[in-house]
Amino acid sequence: MLTHHIALVDDTGRIDAGLLSQTAAALQTQAMRDLAPIWKKEATVTYFPHLEHVPPGFWPIILSDKINQRSDAGYHTDKNHQPFALVAFDKSWQLTCSHEMCEMLVDPWGNRLHTAPGPRGGYVQYLVEVCDPCEDASCAYEINGIQVSDFYTPHFFDPSKSAGVRYSFTGSITSPLTVKSNGYLSWHDPKNGKWYQAIHFGKRLQIKELKGIDKQAGSLRSRVDRLTKSPKGLGPAKSAAVALHPSSVKHWKGELKGLVKEDAN
Repeated sequence: MLTHHIALVDDTGRIDAGLLSQTAAALQTQAMRDLAPIWKKEATVTYFPHLEHVPPGFWPIILSDKINQRSDAGYHTDKNHQPFALVAFDKSWQLTCSHEMCEMLVDPWGNRLHTAPGPRGGYVQYLVEVCDPCEDASCAYEINGIQVSDFYTPHFFDPSKSAGVRYSFTGSITSPLTVKSNGYLSWHDPKNGKWYQAIHFGKRLQIKELKGIDKQAGSLRSRVDRLTKSPKGLGPAKSAAVALHPSSVKHWKGELKGLVKEDAN
């Protein structure tokens, strides 16, 4: 099983290093103990205080308090199509980091589709975003005091409910294709070429057409997340002497330019 390497990076300069190390350790435990046996994706998670310290080959999750637009938060791919995530530093930043890590590992390129029965009959192609239907804090769990995101299992796409089957890691999802409060699910209907979402942002679940996806740039995941007005603020939502080579520093600084505000000075 291929092991991916994820870097948790503090671009704010305001988060306690001990707390960041604890968060990285919790994410490492979630990746190896919880996610890997279910989705067959292994990862290391390491905290680095600056981008300059990140070795080549890592997928960064970058914490920032200088995000220009809410749509800039969440999942991205760089010019070489390598994943990274930009996470807003707010009260739910640890939960958001977990969310982004799980989805980055299960679908690094943001284009994974799974064919399963549609809500209105027939078969459709669901975008695989393992945390979106259960992204609310009410579905989360803790690892050593750090709040991490629930995520669905491959059985989430089963055609019918079966006894004793786990549909999400915590069990918050109790039957296939269920969307919890403040969650959503996105799919493409190959019959008419349109995209739809089941969104549970109010008192009841609604199914709406997701318009404008063809006018967006980037992976399917980044396009869907950019068009989704998430009530949680995760993004209109969804990464040698062991210093980073100068060209790699320049690369990541270039990727972040425009996504975060320049310093006042």
